[in-house]
Amino acid sequence: MDFQRGRTREEPEINLIPMIDVLLVILIFLMVTTSYAKFSELQINLPQGGGEAAVAADKPINIAVDTSEHYAINSQSVPYTGIAALADSLKTAAGEQTDPTIVISADAKAPHQSVINVMEAARLAGFGRITFTTQNQK
Repeated sequence: MDFQRGRTREEPEINLIPMIDVLLVILIFLMVTTSYAKFSELQINLPQGGGEAAVAADKPINIAVDTSEHYAINSQSVPYTGIAALADSLKTAAGEQTDPTIVISADAKAPHQSVINVMEAARLAGFGRITFTTQNQK
C-alpha cells in the first residue's frame, strides 16, 4: 500500500553548518595551544672581538696508535711501559707549551684501552685539549 501517492519525496540535504562549526573549534584549539617563538624577548649582548691575533699557534702533539698497541708521538715510536711513562713522553714532546692540543690517530681496529691509555696519560700530564682524527668513507 502506498499512502504517499500524491506527495513528492524530499531530497536529502547535506547541512554544512555543523561541519564548519567543528572546523572552527579545531582551528581555535590549534591557535591556542601552539607556541610561537618570541625572539624579541631574548636580549643577547654578544662580545666583541677586538684583541690582537695570536702570534704563534701551538704545535699539536700527534699520537698514533696501531692495532698491536704500539704508540708513536710525533712520528717517533715510544715503547709503552705504563701510563706514567707515556705521560712523561707527552710532557717531553710538549716542550715549552703549557696546554698543547693532543691529536689521537688510532687505527680502526686498535683496542679501545690503548686510546684510553693515551687520554689518561694526557690527563696526568695536565693536558686537557684532546681531539681525534677521522677519515671519510669513500
